[in-house]
Formats: sequence, C-alpha cells, structure tokens
Amino acid sequence: MSTGWEPRTVSDPAGRGEFLPVLDVPAPGRQRRWTVLLRWLLLIPQFVVYVVLSVVAFFVVIAGWFAALFTGRLPDGIHRFLSSVVAYATRVDASATLLVDQYPPFSFSAPRYPVQIEVRPTPLNRLAVFFRLILMIPAAIVSGLLQSGWYAISWVFWIITLILGRLPGPLYAATATVARYSMRLHAYAYLLTPAYPKGLFGDEPVPPDEVRSGTRPLLLDTAATVLVVLFLLLGLAGHVTNATVDYDSDGESTHTAGVVQPMHP
Repeated sequence: MSTGWEPRTVSDPAGRGEFLPVLDVPAPGRQRRWTVLLRWLLLIPQFVVYVVLSVVAFFVVIAGWFAALFTGRLPDGIHRFLSSVVAYATRVDASATLLVDQYPPFSFSAPRYPVQIEVRPTPLNRLAVFFRLILMIPAAIVSGLLQSGWYAISWVFWIITLILGRLPGPLYAATATVARYSMRLHAYAYLLTPAYPKGLFGDEPVPPDEVRSGTRPLLLDTAATVLVVLFLLLGLAGHVTNATVDYDSDGESTHTAGVVQPMHP
C-alpha cells in the first residue's frame, strides 16, 4: 500500500516468499538546521492527530478482529483505513527520528511524500488472528526496547544532525531499522499482514537495479549493527532500572506505613 487509500502488492524483499510490509525512505540527505532544531515542537500537531487516529483505530481493529476470525481476512474498508493509519504514523515517526526533513502532510493520501509503505491484503490464519494479542508480545517487547534505546541517545543524533546538517549513514540505517520494525509491528497488530515482524538486522544485498530506496533493501554496516544492539541493551537497562526503582520505592513505602500507622482491631 502506498500512503494513499489504494494498496499495492509487494513481495518480501528478502525473497523468503512472505509478504512483509515494506518501508521506503530516501537515502540520507541534507536537512535544514532550523527544522532539526525545532523538529519535535513542529510535530506536536501531528502527534495530537495520531493519538486521535490511534483511538479510532483501536475500535476499528476490534471490529476487524471479529470479521477476520469468521472470514479469514480483513474487510477491504477496514484494511484501507488501518493501512492509512499505519502509513500516517510511519510518516510522522520518520520525521520525528530525523530520517527525512520534509514536514508530513495532514492527509491519509500522500503519494508525493518521500516516506511510503507497502502492504498486501492477504488471507489470515484464523488461529493466529484469535491469539494475535499473545503472539505479538515478543515483537512488542523488541520494538519497545529498540525505541527506548533510541530515545535514550536521540539527543546525540540530534546534535550530530544539527551540526552536520544531515544524518550520517550508520545513524540513518540504525534509526530506519527501528522505524521499519515498529511499522511492521503495527501492521501485524492491526491484522494487516500474517507476516511476523522481521528484518531487525537489515536485508540481504540485491543487484543495483533492484534498489528502490534507502531502505529497500535496508543494509546495515558494522557501525549500524552495533547501534541496533546498543538500542536493545540501553532499552533493557532502562526497563530493569525503572523496575528496580519502582520495587525499592514500593518496599520502602510499605515498610514505612507498617511502622507509623497504628494497628486497628
């Protein structure tokens, strides 16, 4: 699917016979420093729109889940709407993570925007649909760790881009990995595809005439791969630290309450 309402058929770029959602982002280029400086501030209206769309999508997914459970596929209208929500979120995400400089439009259809996704309407396994919420947990954990790790050092990427006026290649590839995995998780959670999120460490090289964009195929060099692993480790460390702090705080509060509060018959 393009970011508009009409889906396009596409096969898995890794050639495994699956139909994975595909992310197309241009190769890293020059960015205006003033937009880098104010990027998240400028995107606040987009964040608000996406929150509203997410609420609506939640109820649409529930309707789609029941339909897919009985028919083995999403109704066309539901598939188009949810695909457009994922496309919208991906455009905003790409801008927020400095993959592109152009401001995302307030529109479902954006054929001229540099960030595009493609998905394929396809039959769904009813058993996998029934257990989708459970099946997606491992991928959701991985995606959460990736995003937490990226945001933990995003200020470094922001400063580098602000100084250089562009996102260096390894930073671009590692960030695109996070964005693509998140997009694929959204597509899987929304029942848009039966293909489980893959491609955490990029794709296999293809002949030059088969290269479609900076992320198709998505190639990671050693530095980018190290960054992806770093995202995972930082995300894991952050969650462990937060869990430890929360546990210590709860334990201290409980102990204090037991000491100072009088016993009642």
